Amino acid sequence: MKTALAPILFLFLFTLTAAVAAPVTYDVDADHTHPSFEADHFGGLSVWRGLFKKTSGSIVMDKAAGTGTVDIMVDMKSATVGQDKVDEVLAGPDYFDAAKYPTARYRGTLGVFVAGAPTVVKGTLTLHGVTRPVDLKVLSFKCVPHPLLKREWCGADAYAVINREDFGMASGKDWGFHMEVTLRIQVEAIAAP
Repeated sequence: MKTALAPILFLFLFTLTAAVAAPVTYDVDADHTHPSFEADHFGGLSVWRGLFKKTSGSIVMDKAAGTGTVDIMVDMKSATVGQDKVDEVLAGPDYFDAAKYPTARYRGTLGVFVAGAPTVVKGTLTLHGVTRPVDLKVLSFKCVPHPLLKREWCGADAYAVINREDFGMASGKDWGFHMEVTLRIQVEAIAAP
């Protein structure tokens, strides 16, 4: 009798777990998400810092199962370093060429969950018409109830270093500019209704 009940009990527990562990879609909060970058100026003369003012996308995550995906779009015309003339150069053909490549896109898979929080994202970045692997290290991650919307609200801070020459942007290299760019990505997203 006990042997006959074991498969039924297992099926019941599996069904219960599956019902609890469901993926949730989170919409990126554009007002609180501004990926930033740090780039060399003249081979160590200084570090220029900027951000992108317009970002959209979604994150699908199942914290209980330790799985998820990320799909983020960045408006390349929204890049700013706080100086209008430099912003124009960044958007121009020597760098982002935003008229030809108006959007950058990052797609990835959340991984190495610890206590329901992802610690890495393995993915690809499409920038300046080139798609290359870029993995992010998640430095912090937290979810709380949104006080006004009464839905789950998650935020993260992620980090990566890329070589801009790998994406076809080598302007300034002949003048000694370093090609490494540090990405610091702060993102907030709210569970879809």
